[in-house]
Amino acid sequence: MSNIVDPLVGQIAARVRTERERRHWTLAQLADASGVSRAMINRIERGESNPTAVILGRLSAAFRLSVSSLLALAEGTAGEGEQGGDSGVPGNDEDREDAGRVRRLADATQWRDPATGYRRRQITRPHFPAEIAEIRLPAGARVPYPAAAFAFIRQVVWVLDGRLTFHEGDTVHELDAGDTLELGEPTPCVFANTGTTECRYAVILTRSEG
Repeated sequence: MSNIVDPLVGQIAARVRTERERRHWTLAQLADASGVSRAMINRIERGESNPTAVILGRLSAAFRLSVSSLLALAEGTAGEGEQGGDSGVPGNDEDREDAGRVRRLADATQWRDPATGYRRRQITRPHFPAEIAEIRLPAGARVPYPAAAFAFIRQVVWVLDGRLTFHEGDTVHELDAGDTLELGEPTPCVFANTGTTECRYAVILTRSEG
């Protein structure tokens, strides 16, 4: 079974601070761009608060990153699979290449939203052309994202198990296991599980030409 990792809080803290400093933004500038309070951002960067999925969505949108990218970078996966120099993996070059490309379920980590219990596992690493994540949404959970979170990506939602109620602006899509939805123009969206059992779905996205 994969691990639900609270220690990711420290890694998220470092990544948010790094992304802010790369843009030469102050805390106040990031607060203005994201709609997240300066005090909350400060607590996140100090590792004193585990951000909710809603807050991560707002911060990611401000950075023009997807939530998948932000979490994957926070997990430190950006450098995995790069085989320059001695990797420290025993065996021949082919063995080392496979070790860099194969990710075992037993070694996988998940980020858990402290507000809803929503769990997210990154499937692909940051440098893969498409971003794929697996999400487990508990019964009764509801996770909204601002339109800005979808302004620079093309995304498909694929329901694997259970039932997902997806609000795309004023349009509501009821999606059952096996159903897919290609998102349209950027608009506020809500992922909701109105059922009595967990919903498991995947999001597949690429950056748009714009």
